[in-house]
Amino acid sequence: MAEPFGHFTHALIRALPPPGDPWEEALGVAAPPGPPPDPAKARRQWGVLGGVLRQRLGLQVLELPPARGGLRPLLLEELVVVQGGTALLTRPGPPRREELGGLREVLEQLQLRVLSVTDEGAALDGGDVLFTGREFFVGISPWTNLRGAEAVADAFRDFTVSTVPVGGGGRLKGFCSMAAPQTIAHGSSDGARRAIKAMEQLSDHPYSRLALPDDPAGNCLFTRPGGLPGGVLVHRGPEEFPQSQKAFQKVPGVSLVPLDLSEAAKAGGALSSCCVLLRARPAGRGRP
Repeated sequence: MAEPFGHFTHALIRALPPPGDPWEEALGVAAPPGPPPDPAKARRQWGVLGGVLRQRLGLQVLELPPARGGLRPLLLEELVVVQGGTALLTRPGPPRREELGGLREVLEQLQLRVLSVTDEGAALDGGDVLFTGREFFVGISPWTNLRGAEAVADAFRDFTVSTVPVGGGGRLKGFCSMAAPQTIAHGSSDGARRAIKAMEQLSDHPYSRLALPDDPAGNCLFTRPGGLPGGVLVHRGPEEFPQSQKAFQKVPGVSLVPLDLSEAAKAGGALSSCCVLLRARPAGRGRP
């Protein structure tokens, strides 16, 4: 039986290198063509994110140890797709493959069944995988190909998996996510609108749409802490996207939590990419 949408017990995040650590210097290195991140501001924003996960969402936060590579290792969603009791480790580029072993260990400790993409011709990025509570949409992008989508379908056989072309060099969840059960938030660029239209044509399920002026604001986090009926929607805040704030108020029955992640965004991050939300399995009920 499918679990209630938005019910989580744990959040995985990556710890930042401590002050003075040799890896700390890389936190301020720019990812061309964008501006360099501000390490101090990144630390403040990362601390706020951890506080929201713990205090507002009531999640047990597990921190993976720091990794080399600046802010990029913070983007854990790229490495794994989690639904129910199954976690699928993706097939990232060589610089990030060394992170998979530690991630697998944590997921197995939480009693999840952990699978890997073994097809050497597959490309899969968790930021291209949207689970709606009823089905999966997988974006076909520079980061994910059809063979990667087939790996998702093979891992999560209880759900329909449909592919959606993603233009512009980004990821599917770079402009869309679930703002509530049956409500998809999305940006308003031509590429975002084309992708959402394709999703509607592919699906047998009706979804409401929450259109936002800014594509990155379309990536948000919906949870139901403690079974809260309306749920909580964590979204990018007014400092980054002031024009999108009114639209979030249209989502009925949810508590809104604005959050700024401007520095992680300079490394390609979005809200969902900075943490992995999951529901841990009771002992003895996870892996076969």
